[in-house]
Amino acid sequence: MTARILWARIDPWDKEMAIAALESGVSTLWLPEGCAPLARELGRVTVVSVDGDLVEGRDFQVTGIESVADEARVAASPGQVLWVVRPSGREIIPLENLVAWRRRILVEARTVEDVSLYLGVLEKGVEGLVLAAESPDAMRKLVAEALAEPERVPLVEARVTAIELLGVGDRVCVDTCSLIEGSKGMLVGNSSAGLFLVCAENIANPYVLPRPFRVNAGAVHSYCRVAGGKTAYLSELVSGSELLLTDETGRGETATVGRSKIERRPLLLIRATTPSGREHSVILQNAETIRVVGAGGRSVSVATLAPGDTVLVAEEAAGRHFGVAVDETIREN
Repeated sequence: MTARILWARIDPWDKEMAIAALESGVSTLWLPEGCAPLARELGRVTVVSVDGDLVEGRDFQVTGIESVADEARVAASPGQVLWVVRPSGREIIPLENLVAWRRRILVEARTVEDVSLYLGVLEKGVEGLVLAAESPDAMRKLVAEALAEPERVPLVEARVTAIELLGVGDRVCVDTCSLIEGSKGMLVGNSSAGLFLVCAENIANPYVLPRPFRVNAGAVHSYCRVAGGKTAYLSELVSGSELLLTDETGRGETATVGRSKIERRPLLLIRATTPSGREHSVILQNAETIRVVGAGGRSVSVATLAPGDTVLVAEEAAGRHFGVAVDETIREN
């Protein structure tokens, strides 16, 4: 992830808040006048203040965004000027415009949702954030969100050992609010111990148009990975749910569910064995548009998949309690 400017604003001075910011990874504190010595007692720190290392008016400018005139003032300034922007609400269009015009802006963020929103502006995000929290714990959460790296899921190559036709059952088709490219898809399996990478329906075929937002994910009982290392049942996904999309390298990103459809369809069971010798399985719809990912990111339709083929699986110890991994004795077949 591109390095971003990160300041913590602590006004009035609060020693515990400063400690929370510094211990969480912020090295620049925006403080009231006269508080720089107090901050420097805690460690090496850059101070933003009238009497600090960075001074408003000299090193940066501050503005609210309450009108088109405010936006125009920032846009008209030289490109090297650093601006601290305080939105009156959660205005995004002015920020998108300023990012598109390559203006250097830091935005004041008060909630985890603010952090996520501002770092996602035009996919690139703003240049940095000024974190303003109400408590030390809240400050730690803001910093953690601001410094979060994309989630990664280790994947291994598993050899397909059997493919069995099943009867009709209920399967879940997940339509996301994202366009899903390449071999990216959802991790799905009969057990949380082994989740298969199932592609989006983003490849054209003679029968239906591509649905690049859709993952035909599997039977209703199946586990799927969601953000934060957790799992959910496919049957639990509804509009607004968040899930994890993963590519063939294991790099994950969060996507929002726009619609979840449960329909009765013919199913098949895929069994595969990993290098560890463990066998895992997944139940998917028996249709040519459903594809799993093999070595090198090559996607294979379940209609042509055969024993001996290689598929990618996320393998871990079994055992989940409401989606959270637990260390307990469990046997799944």
